[in-house]
Order: sequence, then structure tokens, then C-alpha cells
Amino acid sequence: MKKMTMYMEQKEVKELLAPGHRACPGCGCALAVKLILRETGSNTIVVSATGCLETFTSPFMGSSWEVPWIHSLFENSPAIATGVLAALNAKGNPKGTKVVVISGDGGTYDIGMGSLSGMLERKDDILYICYDNEAYMNTGIQGSSATPFGADTTTTPVAGDSFGKMVPKKDLVAIALAHDAPYVATASISDPVELCKKVRKGIETPGPAVLLILTPCNLGWGFDPSETVELARKAVETGIFPIVEFKKGELISVKKIKPVPVEEYLKMQKRYQHLFKDDVFSEVLQAIQKSVDENILKYGLA
Repeated sequence: MKKMTMYMEQKEVKELLAPGHRACPGCGCALAVKLILRETGSNTIVVSATGCLETFTSPFMGSSWEVPWIHSLFENSPAIATGVLAALNAKGNPKGTKVVVISGDGGTYDIGMGSLSGMLERKDDILYICYDNEAYMNTGIQGSSATPFGADTTTTPVAGDSFGKMVPKKDLVAIALAHDAPYVATASISDPVELCKKVRKGIETPGPAVLLILTPCNLGWGFDPSETVELARKAVETGIFPIVEFKKGELISVKKIKPVPVEEYLKMQKRYQHLFKDDVFSEVLQAIQKSVDENILKYGLA
């Protein structure tokens, strides 16, 4: 907190996500977007796909956006952003306005993946930020391909032989790197200073940049709203959400951790409680820990 206070004192901050929006108490996405806009500043056009963010910031006859903002369909926010950028460039973009996409995991990992792939292939100078709450939360907590292994959602229910999501989530960092994106990073709302720095780097890097931010959802994950930041921190400390940074495909930084068992993270959430009620799920817990251990080894986190 002290580091954040010092950081904010060095900057003239204007809040560009107006208060009074309709996010749930303790919404990780709302916290992330507030930080993102502090760093982008007002000379920014934001494009967002359908999702939680669009829902809670733009009720009928209202808006919490203090920057130009465009709501796109689930599948095409990167394509819309490309069009915005082309229009700016056609006019010479005299003010150097930046284009930023802020979309959820549904619009990124699933429905918008093709459009994102096209944006990365074209090397458009756009910062793409995914706020990842690991399911379709505002429409009924349906699983997405960002939903993690073992998690209970309404479309990956615990019933019969099912223990929740039965396949791992996609690796968005690896997908972005496979497209030779010049800047690819992950960030956590538990470290606002680092998050803002990565937003800045993403904006300043020529060409496409991808920033993945884990945003805990108390509604879909099942935890007390007061624990949002602590849960985000625990995700980092266990290694289940590695904090990494790539420039031109090279790993340039990682957040070092003293790993704690992943169960400390899982037990905080209702969506994993079934794994602790029956010994039959012990192999699932072991598999989750194994994948976390692989993260730690892969990125040299410890």
C-alpha cells in the first residue's frame, strides 16, 4: 500500500472510471479497470466486448466512462479497435490517441479468439487487455475456456463422474507469444504499481501488446467481497497465476515467490469446495498442484 501511495503521489491522477457504476461489491474487474484508466489517461479510446464490464458500466441512459468508449459484440472487439486505429491514422492522429481493448475471458479466450488472432497477425498498434474472471459471470456463471481445471460452474457442474471443469484452461500467454506479439505480460490487482507499469509498457510498445489480468469474481468463485485482493495475491503466491513479462518473445521478468500450497488458494473459493469433501477428488487436487509446480519450474518463479 505504501508503494502505491508513493506512486500515486508522483502522478496527477484523474479517475476515468466514474463512481456509481453497478459492479458487484468487491469486483476484481472494476478494480483493474480503474487502475488501467489511471495509466492510459484521457487520450485513449477504449473498446470492450460484451461482458461484465459492459454491463456494469453502461446501464440504459448511463455511463461510467470518462474516455471515449465503444461497446462491441463478443466476437469482434479487436477488429473494431483496428477500425478505430485506422480512422485515427487516416486523420493523421495529431494528438497521438491510443487505442486499448479491455475485454473479458469470454470475448478473449472463446468467442473473440479469431478476431484477436487477426489483430496480432496484422501487428496493429493496440494494447489488448483481458480481465480474466474465468467464466461468463454476468450471464449465469457458465464455464469458458479460461475456467480452470476442477472448477465448478453451471456448465461444468459437479455431478456423477464430473468433478467440475475436466480440462485445463487455455494458455493465453503462449497463444500471444505464438503470434510474435512484441509485448506480452500478466499482472495482478494485488500489485497495483506493477499493473500500471505494465499498462504503460503495453501502450508505449509499438505494435500489438497483450496484458492478462486475473480479476477474482466473488459471485462466480464464491468468496467474501472483502477478500478480492487477498485472493488475487494468493493466486500469485501459489504460482497458479504466474506474473511474467515478455518483450519480443524473450522472458524479461518474473515475480519471484516463496510458493505456498495451492490448496490455500482453492479452499478460499466455493467453486472448489467439492474437492475437499471427498477423497475421490484427491487425484484432482494433486493434478492441480502438479500443474502449478510446472508453472514454477517453467518460469523460474521460486
